[in-house]
Amino acid sequence: MFLRLKHFKNKDGSTRSYLQLVENIRVGNKTRQKVLVNLGRVDDLQNSGQIDRLIESLRNFSTKEWIRKEALNVNQTYLWGPVVIFEQLWKELGIERVLRRLLGDTDAVSDYVEAIFAMVLNRLVEPRSKRGVDKWVAKVYRPEFEQLSLQHYYRGLDYLEKFKEEVEEELFSNVKTLFNLNLDLVFWDTTSTYFQGEGPELSMYGRSKDHRSDCKQVMIGVLMTKDGFPVAHQVFPGNTADIDTFKIALEDIRRRFNIDRVIVVADRGMISNGLIEEIDKAGLSYIFGVKMRRSKRVEAVLNQPGDYEEVEENLKVKEVLHEGERYVICFNPFQAERDRIKREEIVKNLTKKLKQGPKSLVGNRGYRRYLSMQKTDVKIDQEKMASEIKYDGKYVLRTNAKLTNREVAQSYKLLWKVERAFRELKSGLDLRPIYHYTDTRVKGHIMICFLALVMETALCRKLKEIGSTFSYAEILEDLTEIRAVEITVENKHFLARTETMGNAYDAFKALKIRPPDLLKEIA
Repeated sequence: MFLRLKHFKNKDGSTRSYLQLVENIRVGNKTRQKVLVNLGRVDDLQNSGQIDRLIESLRNFSTKEWIRKEALNVNQTYLWGPVVIFEQLWKELGIERVLRRLLGDTDAVSDYVEAIFAMVLNRLVEPRSKRGVDKWVAKVYRPEFEQLSLQHYYRGLDYLEKFKEEVEEELFSNVKTLFNLNLDLVFWDTTSTYFQGEGPELSMYGRSKDHRSDCKQVMIGVLMTKDGFPVAHQVFPGNTADIDTFKIALEDIRRRFNIDRVIVVADRGMISNGLIEEIDKAGLSYIFGVKMRRSKRVEAVLNQPGDYEEVEENLKVKEVLHEGERYVICFNPFQAERDRIKREEIVKNLTKKLKQGPKSLVGNRGYRRYLSMQKTDVKIDQEKMASEIKYDGKYVLRTNAKLTNREVAQSYKLLWKVERAFRELKSGLDLRPIYHYTDTRVKGHIMICFLALVMETALCRKLKEIGSTFSYAEILEDLTEIRAVEITVENKHFLARTETMGNAYDAFKALKIRPPDLLKEIA
């Protein structure tokens, strides 16, 4: 059955229209329309409101939900996609569970746990200050955030600083099982972050890795597995030397983590004879980069004869034993050629500039090491130039690990994952600026960044496991396009979801969960 309009022409040429209820019937081989009811003239039915009353009464017998336009109200849209994904990771990694256990699983504590999750989520999606987070959560669909106030965020930081070690230890225990990780190869590196103004008591003037020696800073060290997974972190006064941070990290490994065999990998800025003695006493193995120039020991190592073994494209290795210590020389032919070309360019520029006068060259550190200066006589030092050739494309590792030369070189190359983590900590997660001026709050803020780094690393790992070809940034961008829309229809409340666009579905696939329903009724 259906409705149709039947038109009739009046004598004056005007048209009157009637509404009829009809059905199709078959007569022989043809289909005919049979009028069941003449409902009346359309204009009369409209003016009297009878059509609306008829529709309203028919709705009661329909199996579908029919909505009148004037009864529909779209109330608010919220960020939803990243909330669903990172909430799942938050639970899978066991962060929520350990926080509730440490803080005490009560209704009051729930607010602080939610505040910590809100700060980590904000750090992953749209980093802001704690006051900014307090406003930002109003744009996020998570009913649990509604009861939070500014004091929950600050108290949450205090709790994080208090229980930092317990959270890290249980978190790594969960991650180790989830991703089959181990601590047989450990990477340690440090970075600094500075403060505008006085900063907390921890902040000191020191050797700035941000090239801001005019600002006070704190030092941050991160311990990572060979898979690039963050294990733990430490915050030090800003004037702490790298070597001293490493000694504390070693003590951390022995005291906090149940491990049988550890090979510590660190860059050449960390090494000292005293530190190596401490590592040997602790029964740990190490792979250290060695400072190349101005070292008689390295000169002797590089001058020893022997053949290189090719381990991969653009990487050859050679083992050298010197004074009872094992060294592995790594040689990159491609980098050697680049070093040669760069040095030749320097010679060309030096030759031109010497003709113009030597004063402009003396202050240039890059040029100065190739110059011979005696009073007013400045010239290119050919002996120094020749001595540089032996360094082209090479770096030297010192180790006591029972690994092959190939394994030593490849393990050291993994150090870039730590460096990437620091770049992510300071840029992608916006470690700076830090809006806190007490040691406890600063450490709590850095712990928030550390947890966010763990969450991001875990998602990247899960994406890799399903063979996703999209970057973390691409997927996060598409996830932010998934919105929750609150709709009210005749005093009933519904939650609608926008479509899953772009590459966002890979995140749901990686975590083995379904996107939220497109439409559901809510209280």
